[in-house]
Amino acid sequence: MTALEDELAKTKDQLLRTAAEYENFRRRSQKEKEALYTDSKADVITKLLPVIDNFERASAAQGDLDTYKKGVEMIVAQMLETMKALGCESFGETGEEFDPNFHNGVMRVEDENFGENTVAEVFIKGYKIGERVIRPASVKVAN
Repeated sequence: MTALEDELAKTKDQLLRTAAEYENFRRRSQKEKEALYTDSKADVITKLLPVIDNFERASAAQGDLDTYKKGVEMIVAQMLETMKALGCESFGETGEEFDPNFHNGVMRVEDENFGENTVAEVFIKGYKIGERVIRPASVKVAN
């Protein structure tokens, strides 16, 4: 009976150790996940800071409207390049075939200049990373 009790105690000890190791692994994994999420956000924000700096410079600038407009257009181009570097691309162009997976049809119009289920106008561009849609494009659909 002592050998059986010893084996039971040994098995119980092993089970408790395994449970403790699993709990430590779970906590460590959770901390790593949170750190990765924070690092990812910091990386994105670091890439956006130069764009914010340029917006601040533009808002403080003195000059005529054309110069200001040109500066804002340059900032928009910089922002699009930054998003492209992050793997984000825009979609939603007039003439595309309407796809409910990528487009949010907010209006429908009869227009002979466009084919069936064609995007006639884009109100808000859509954005995606890879195949994941971040925001669908809001569009007017023809026919």
